[in-house]
Amino acid sequence: MRALYCIFVLLMLTGCDKNEVGDVSLGIFTTKDIKLDAVADPVVTGVTCHVASIEANLDLSDPSDSSLACRQTGPITADMIAQIDKSKNGEVLFTKSKSIFFKTMKIRRIFDAENQTLMYLSYSTKETSGSFKHSLSTVPLWGTEAYSTVKRQQN
Repeated sequence: MRALYCIFVLLMLTGCDKNEVGDVSLGIFTTKDIKLDAVADPVVTGVTCHVASIEANLDLSDPSDSSLACRQTGPITADMIAQIDKSKNGEVLFTKSKSIFFKTMKIRRIFDAENQTLMYLSYSTKETSGSFKHSLSTVPLWGTEAYSTVKRQQN
């Protein structure tokens, strides 16, 4: 009985996501919903990403598929770009559990210095049907104060 209570509380808490901005039911005869989360970049505060993923309310594991769209929603400055991790693997900005079996969805920011573009990659940490599910969105620095400053530093 105690185990059922714990599972019920866990299921209720999964619906308490502070990043959730939308919830679309997939129908009366399914327990699956499309959850829409807004993720603000904590360093490059002028970027917001929206990620859509399936949540299976009564399953032990959610599907690995996700869709990602990131846009400039405010100023992007050279100081912000100076603070980010510029390594080839970038840095993780957001993590969401998708299973009790250690599967997570992550969003990672990677900087493409040559093309002056921020890349945001959403991916699953567990292989599904022979593939790691992922989605990519980019935010160019063109037209921002960060673009002109970075370009001058390279010359």
